[in-house]
Amino acid sequence: MIGPIGIAVLCALFAWWISTGAILLAVRVADRRKGDTHVKIVVLAIGLLVIGLWGYRESLTGIDVHSAYIAFFSALAVWGWIELAFLSGVITGPNRLPAPDKIPEWERFIRAWGTVAYHEILLVMVLAWMVYVGWGQENGVGLWTFIILYFARISAKLNLYFGVPRINTEFIPEKLKHLSSHFRQTPINSFFPIAVTVLTFAVACWIERVLSATAIADKVGFSLLAALSALALIEHWLMVVPLPDAKLWRWMLPAPNTLRKDIKSEDVHGL
Repeated sequence: MIGPIGIAVLCALFAWWISTGAILLAVRVADRRKGDTHVKIVVLAIGLLVIGLWGYRESLTGIDVHSAYIAFFSALAVWGWIELAFLSGVITGPNRLPAPDKIPEWERFIRAWGTVAYHEILLVMVLAWMVYVGWGQENGVGLWTFIILYFARISAKLNLYFGVPRINTEFIPEKLKHLSSHFRQTPINSFFPIAVTVLTFAVACWIERVLSATAIADKVGFSLLAALSALALIEHWLMVVPLPDAKLWRWMLPAPNTLRKDIKSEDVHGL
C-alpha cells in the first residue's frame, strides 16, 4: 500500500499537472474568444487568490497532516492566480514589444525586465507578506512552497534569457508572443549548471528531512516540498533534454487560432 509519503508525492505531482493544465486551458480559451476575455477570466478567478491567502494564514499554526496539505495547496492557489494573470497578459510589464536585433546586452536586459516587471514586483510583494506573517510559525509548508516556486521560476527565466538548447513554444499565449524575442536558443549557458546543482541540493535536503522526521505531519510536509523541488529540477532539465513533455497537456487544450513555428518561448509550466 502507498503510505503517507507516497500519497504526498502523488498529490504534488497531480497538483502540478492539473494546475498547469487548467491555467493553459483558461488562457487558450481566452485567446480563442479574444476581446476582454483575458481580463474577465482573471477577475473571475480572484477567489482563488483570496482563498489561497486565507488558507495560508490559517494553516500557519497547524501541526497535523491536514494543515500541511492546506498550506501546500493554499500557496499553489496564490501562485496559480498570479501565473494566470501573467499568462493572460493582464499583469506583465510596461514593455510589450519584441526585442530589436543587435542591441547592447545592457539594453537587452532592460527590455527583457520590462516585459515582466509588474509580474515580478507582485511576486516579491506576496512573498514578502508570506515571510512576514509566516516566518517562525509552526507550519512552514506554505511558505517554503512559495519560496521554491519563486526561485525556481527566477532560475528558469534567467536560463531562458542566457540561452538553453531546447525551448518549447507550443503553449505561448497570444498576448505574450513578444516574449520569445527576449530569449536565446543556444548551447548550455554557464548559469545552468549552478541552477540544477542548487535544485538537486534542495531535493536532497528535503529528502533528508523526510527521513529524519518522526511526526507523520512533518514527513508529509517535507515530502510535498521534496516532490515540488524535484519537479522544478525536471523542468530545468527539459530545457536541455529533448523529451515530448508538451504531450502532458496538449490533449486537453483546444487548437490555437493560428499555427506558428516553435522557435523560442516563455516557460509556461505552473511550478
